[in-house]
Amino acid sequence: MPRLRDCLPRLMLTLRSLLFWSLVYCYCGLCASIHLLKLLWSLGKGPAQTFRRSPREHPPACLSDPSLGTHCYVRIKDSGLRFHYVAAGERGKPLMLLLHGFPEFWYSWRYQLREFKSEYRVVALDLRGYGETDAPIHRQNYKLDCLITDIKDILDSLGYSKCVLIGHDWGGMIAWLIAICYPEMVMKLIVINFPHPNVFTEYILRHPAQLLKSSYYYFFQIPWFPEFMFSINDFKVLKHLFTSHSTGIGRKGCQLTTEDLEAYIYVFSQPGALSGPINHYRNIFSCLPLKHHMVTTPTLLLWGENDAFMEVEMAEVTKIYVKNYFRLTILSEASHWLQQDQPDIVNKLIWTFLKEETRKKD
Repeated sequence: MPRLRDCLPRLMLTLRSLLFWSLVYCYCGLCASIHLLKLLWSLGKGPAQTFRRSPREHPPACLSDPSLGTHCYVRIKDSGLRFHYVAAGERGKPLMLLLHGFPEFWYSWRYQLREFKSEYRVVALDLRGYGETDAPIHRQNYKLDCLITDIKDILDSLGYSKCVLIGHDWGGMIAWLIAICYPEMVMKLIVINFPHPNVFTEYILRHPAQLLKSSYYYFFQIPWFPEFMFSINDFKVLKHLFTSHSTGIGRKGCQLTTEDLEAYIYVFSQPGALSGPINHYRNIFSCLPLKHHMVTTPTLLLWGENDAFMEVEMAEVTKIYVKNYFRLTILSEASHWLQQDQPDIVNKLIWTFLKEETRKKD
């Protein structure tokens, strides 16, 4: 009996792991089947339209707008990867580092680049595999450890030891992890529409509605097929994400202009441009839940109540993982793409948080 009691925790852990991976692979298969039916439906309606793709040889003018900042590159010594970023504001000012989500790139921070350059050196990064940043071929190069190390190395290369860190969506996930692993690097943490990673992994297993909303996490585990589905019908899925009534930007806030949309399509229509971003998700289930999870940095969590991908209840639970000043602001009628949807309100809330925390420290 004592030996059985000793083995029981290990047995329960093994069974839980088996159940978890069974769920992952079964749901992957289900998601693949649904998307395959969508493909067959599209082919039935018109094969020529399904495989049509408009030529995009030159980037839209908005991507070289000088008011957004200067395009820069930095090569990291250890990984050898070259990262692209857009920087606004004078060198020597405190660093504000912006981490975008999926499927986005540096341009999703255009409103913040203009807003915060008066007091910060604002850097909007293209994450590993995105945009003009190098994209390693193998999925193992996109493990969370690699992504965390990227941010640490970029700070060092830019000549900073700490920053105000802001992340949205997947960039929010990385921002949480940086604050957990390297708290000395983060003066203040601001996350937009992504809960603490442990909240996400626990919530998704207990709430079928969130499991459905996060189905793309499972679909992305399949090789090459997700990239193909994103590209058919001239990137119709991408257009739908940003413009549809259910998921898009600007239902109640700022509208995404035709040129803005074309900027996204241009970036993700480049050869191989979808594999890097989707590879970020292909290691996620082997990395979560976290062993170390407490955040000791002052934190602001901003949330669009009408987020089509993340249930708002996760935002409320997140506070138990922050052992410092924590503020949650939920914006009604705002979408998942909060910093683009409601930029004026988001910028004002960030300013208030930054100045309030400064006063408290003084």
